[in-house]
Amino acid sequence: MATIDSDLEDAITKEEIAGTAPKPADPAAGGVSQGTKRNAFTELMAPKTKIAKEEPKKSLASTRSALTRSFKERDGLGAYTHDPGAHPASRVIYYDDDFVAINDMWPKSTVHALLLPRSPLSRLHPFDAFEDAGFLASVQAETQKLKRLVAKELQRRYGRFSAQECERQAVLNGDKEWEEGKELPKGRDWESELLVGVHAHPSMNDLHVHVLSPDMISECMRHRKHYTSFNTPFLIDVAEFPLAEDDPRRHPGKAGYNHRDLICWRCGKNFENKFKQFKEHLAVEFEEWKKE
Repeated sequence: MATIDSDLEDAITKEEIAGTAPKPADPAAGGVSQGTKRNAFTELMAPKTKIAKEEPKKSLASTRSALTRSFKERDGLGAYTHDPGAHPASRVIYYDDDFVAINDMWPKSTVHALLLPRSPLSRLHPFDAFEDAGFLASVQAETQKLKRLVAKELQRRYGRFSAQECERQAVLNGDKEWEEGKELPKGRDWESELLVGVHAHPSMNDLHVHVLSPDMISECMRHRKHYTSFNTPFLIDVAEFPLAEDDPRRHPGKAGYNHRDLICWRCGKNFENKFKQFKEHLAVEFEEWKKE
């Protein structure tokens, strides 16, 4: 079992693992809003085929322990899959028998959600869990649902600033006549801009898929690894699984992803290790990104 002791390849800090890191001043700031959840409720809660619950396969590559229900430190995400209804709506986005979607407690972007499978297989390392074709297919399908919801949240927050959203916003605001019953202009494809995937070296013991906006604007984005873990091959899209046996992402420590220079996701400028300057630059890029 992984301990609380910080690992060089962890994407988060010891304090975040322990649950003692400073939380955002506004806990709902980095998450999917209640309004977006209500509007998407019917779509997200549509009936779906459930996969059979099966015992996790044992593998030398796995670093997960049996579920202890202590839900401390690296087992903290288990509290949400064990009893999602015990948590506030500002944290839990939705849940059913197979999945729980939550807003990240320490978001690294303006919108940062996690998808948690409610399966014994989720106690395996993703590389092992996703060898099960049925489980992988179900996670991939549910990830698509969460992506649509996060994209809708981005559209709600930033649509009024976006040039690609002008026609849609004009119709919604009543500034442009639109034929009744005709589908609204689609606007910007926010979904295609999302960062999605699992970390090659997960810091928490329960499998979780990240779905977040690309801006990396958050008071919780405090360290280089908070950025590089989402903007290098350290983040692996679930759509890319199963991985080939010789895929270098299977050995993230050797590849050194989290020790790479800070390179802007939008303009490509290299800030090396100048984190303060980099964060100031990201704030400027964020404003320009919203206008696209």
